[in-house]
Amino acid sequence: MEIEKSLPYGEGGAEAILNVQSNTSISIAYHQLFGPHDDLMLLELDEKLLPDILNQRVTLRGQPDEDAVLCTQSKTYAIKFVGTSNSVFLIPPSNLSIALGASSNSSEKDHDNAVVASVIKVVPGSMELVEVAPRLDKLKLLLSENPYSFDEVSQMNTELTHKNKGLYSWSDLVEKVQASDEELCTGLRALAAVEIDGYWRSLDENFVDEILNMLLHNAVLNDWLLSALNEDEVLPVLEADGFPREIVRHCLGVYGSKVVDETRGGCTWRLEERPVCVHFARVILRGKKMNLERFMEEWRKKVPEGMNGSFDVLEGEVLTEKIGIETRIYAFSVSSLPSVPAERFSKLFQEKPKWEWKELQPFVRDLKVPGLSSEGLLLKYTRRSQPSADAEPIFSAR
Repeated sequence: MEIEKSLPYGEGGAEAILNVQSNTSISIAYHQLFGPHDDLMLLELDEKLLPDILNQRVTLRGQPDEDAVLCTQSKTYAIKFVGTSNSVFLIPPSNLSIALGASSNSSEKDHDNAVVASVIKVVPGSMELVEVAPRLDKLKLLLSENPYSFDEVSQMNTELTHKNKGLYSWSDLVEKVQASDEELCTGLRALAAVEIDGYWRSLDENFVDEILNMLLHNAVLNDWLLSALNEDEVLPVLEADGFPREIVRHCLGVYGSKVVDETRGGCTWRLEERPVCVHFARVILRGKKMNLERFMEEWRKKVPEGMNGSFDVLEGEVLTEKIGIETRIYAFSVSSLPSVPAERFSKLFQEKPKWEWKELQPFVRDLKVPGLSSEGLLLKYTRRSQPSADAEPIFSAR
């Protein structure tokens, strides 16, 4: 294959290269528009991604100060540049050569000496896609700017609030958060967010506490079973107490699950033990440390009758510490920790320099890094020690 000096035009294009036979050669030359062409890049793809790319089912997401990611409907990919030491020539199709300005008119003499293919760019490398976890910490931050509270229940207050900052529609979140649509939906569910008047909102903790307490109060007054709450009965009662119907239904979904009850008809909900018990533990421990025995006594008083206020349900929500002979408990929720592994482990070891596995596991089991197992995460970010063969392993910062 020969490279000639830049010629005014090239009759052939990429087709000539694609059709070249073995044991033959062709001439190529620099296109008259040869240059860096920074807007043209090569992208190396896994074959399974081709349908999404070809059918335009992908988007690039990220703000100007962020590294862009490519998102399909369900996954997020970091974009990495990989350089090459070999010369890679980019040859456009022949019809594109004309569109870019190459002359289609030539003399007979020129035609005899026509270059088969013209190089428009020498490519220094290609872009590769690496699957990564969605970057949902920003979603948590955005939703925390303006939680929905009882003060906004009136229509007037709602309209006033919408003029303020800190409210984000679905399209706003898609633009600002680096995650696929499915991952974004999952993140919104994990944060118990609800769409109100076109904006995705988290609920103020005090507001949720009022709704849950009023629900439990009315359950006692009306002899409702917490394992069989009829939506048609619950919603009108709490709406009469000033709570919006859609918010009450949302809270039923956060703290309960739907059950099939063919005898009663309508939609029936069962309050789930863990989210309800965790909620009241958070309320009691908000902003303070407590003696463990005193906490357990107060917590069990708040937990609804029939639910087991076992300490095990608080796994991943609290930590304890020994001060002399006293054991204290305080709130430390996995939901408040960064989702980036390096930041997560840094935060954990700031809180405690050494962790037993039974303590650490609830705070790291939700970490998902494509291509890296839980054991791999521990090897990468922690140092394991074991005083004796039968002792519990201890994890510290690497």
